[in-house]
Amino acid sequence: MDKVVHFELPADNTDRAKKFYQESFDWQITDYPEMKYTIIRTAETDENMMIKESGAINGGLFKKGEGENPVVAPSFSVDVKDIDEAIKKIKNAGGLILKDKTQVGEMGYVAYFKDTEGNILSVWQNILKK
Repeated sequence: MDKVVHFELPADNTDRAKKFYQESFDWQITDYPEMKYTIIRTAETDENMMIKESGAINGGLFKKGEGENPVVAPSFSVDVKDIDEAIKKIKNAGGLILKDKTQVGEMGYVAYFKDTEGNILSVWQNILKK
């Protein structure tokens, strides 16, 4: 069974959203301006930014409509062993690929899709050694 491993929160005002989540939940926020993305840590990670705690996930925050991210509402990422195979399965099940397989640094690959109900999600293939 493939697991949920990441969430994404689009925001109209990223500074306001970062302040809200830090003050509400003590989440650790780290900006990556070159990626136009903010990493949200809800749980402790190792040196490769992999979650140490079973059952917890970290996420990201970004400005709605900025960059190539098609997400417009809170979303999540599903970890898959083979992203190319997952993309085929999504298409065969009636999903629409919105952003094809893209490498994210040395960490992995991501692809965004719309499910049959109009929800925008992503699949993730980790390329770091665990």
